[in-house]
Amino acid sequence: MVGGMLRHLRSLRMMRKDNGWINTLLQEAENERMHLLTFMEMRNPGWFFRTAVIGAQGVMFNMLFVAYLVSPKFVHSLVGYLEEEAVKTYTHALKDIDERKIWNDRLAPPIAQTYWRLPEGATMRDLILAVRADEACHSHVNHTFAGIKQDAPNPFAAEDSHQVP
Repeated sequence: MVGGMLRHLRSLRMMRKDNGWINTLLQEAENERMHLLTFMEMRNPGWFFRTAVIGAQGVMFNMLFVAYLVSPKFVHSLVGYLEEEAVKTYTHALKDIDERKIWNDRLAPPIAQTYWRLPEGATMRDLILAVRADEACHSHVNHTFAGIKQDAPNPFAAEDSHQVP
């Protein structure tokens, strides 16, 4: 979100195209939001947890905002590594599901079935596989963005996209 927002503002300020990065970064932010909403729907957390999420969001947003202004490549690398750790975490969760330690036969919540287009009767295992795939994609995208010039064309932008680069 931070990278997409800052690149959007820079594009407006400079009155230049962004080479297609904004859309990819905002799609990633939307996808991460859906991860949070999905798992929050499962637990329906109380005020303490919700307050902690708001506090963490405020701290992380501001830290990443400043860091992105200083070094976008650093932030993309950092996010890439964080996403790698998320992949590992979801891999461990899959192992625990397979060993019947967690979410035994629990169905994926309706929000997940809709967003990831999971079939009716999809389980938590199906959901975790989809989320882990998202995280692996985010890791690849961010490591790629960290390794190219910030004014390079987005290698993930669809050729036939109607999006303005």
